[in-house]
Amino acid sequence: MKITTKKERFLNPLYLESGRIIEPYEITYETYGEMNEEKSNIIVVTHALTGSFHVAGRYADEPKAGWWDKLIGPNKAIDTNKYFVICSSVIGSCTGSTGPISPMYPSHEPYRFKFPVVTIKDMVKAQRILFDKLGINKVKAIIGGSMGGMQALQFAVSFPNFAQIVIPMACTWATKDWAIAFNKVAMESIIRDSNFKGGYYDIEEYKKSDAHGFAVGRMAGFISYLSPYSMDKKFSRGYVNNDGLYELFGKYQIERYLDYNGYNFPKWFDPLSYLYLMKAINIFDVSRGYDSLSEAIKEIKAKVYLISFDKDFLFFADEMRELHECFKSINKECFYENIKSDYGHDAFLVEVEKFDNLIVDILEGKV
Repeated sequence: MKITTKKERFLNPLYLESGRIIEPYEITYETYGEMNEEKSNIIVVTHALTGSFHVAGRYADEPKAGWWDKLIGPNKAIDTNKYFVICSSVIGSCTGSTGPISPMYPSHEPYRFKFPVVTIKDMVKAQRILFDKLGINKVKAIIGGSMGGMQALQFAVSFPNFAQIVIPMACTWATKDWAIAFNKVAMESIIRDSNFKGGYYDIEEYKKSDAHGFAVGRMAGFISYLSPYSMDKKFSRGYVNNDGLYELFGKYQIERYLDYNGYNFPKWFDPLSYLYLMKAINIFDVSRGYDSLSEAIKEIKAKVYLISFDKDFLFFADEMRELHECFKSINKECFYENIKSDYGHDAFLVEVEKFDNLIVDILEGKV
């Protein structure tokens, strides 16, 4: 599979929903496969909170493949022998595109809290500008899960003539208080951590610190990405063998799992970006700027395929059903599938085998 990684720099200001601008800015993106002459085989992938442009394949020195490698590649559901796939890191991230730890032009100092709040709509707008620069004016499909699903849905509303097919997965049309509450725990944990230094930490020193606040905040995230059923199946109240049951700080396997993932996370993801991206998720409401959700949906011209997971305890299946019912109420065509899974929110990343054939059928026009 041909993998190409590039970065584009934009000198014109990016005008944000807030009224502020980012100028200049950069977007890093990766492509897979070959674009055909008609440019009719292009699929845009939009990433989740901690995702990046590196969605599939493996670099020569990389121990782990891209985050959706189970779905994208030669002879996989999104077959790169057939499709040209493109994924870019969103504005606000720490994975190659301009964000709060990027230099604030003309100085070489990071933006930090001077970086403006960005929204999902801003992220999508920046990607659309990138695609224009690349000569991509229309695509076959846009697909993403979680925050990526929000972007896919926002693309359908903001740029109704851009995609033929839109597939939002494991997301919502407006972030509910339950998800905002989880994000609040994470945000407070980061901010109150002495290692954070009010946002003026040294980036390399922070990675080497224990970053306990960020780690604890990430643990809250991991809990929301799983489900009680998947936890029971995976850990089954197992206790760490060499820890005594009556030792105060002896650990159950689930505790060790949270420790491992929580404390490793700050080594590769930036806390300021995490704060900004969670804020974007909290703000998300695809009906904002319209009189109602129905009015926003009326803008959509693409074929929309909504996919939820029935044990998702972050963005509940009922939220996607509500969106589907709204489509039906205005007699607008929309396909909806609720995938049976005990895994939880992260099923869209982990249990690809439960929906990959559906993706194939959607892209081939069989659904």
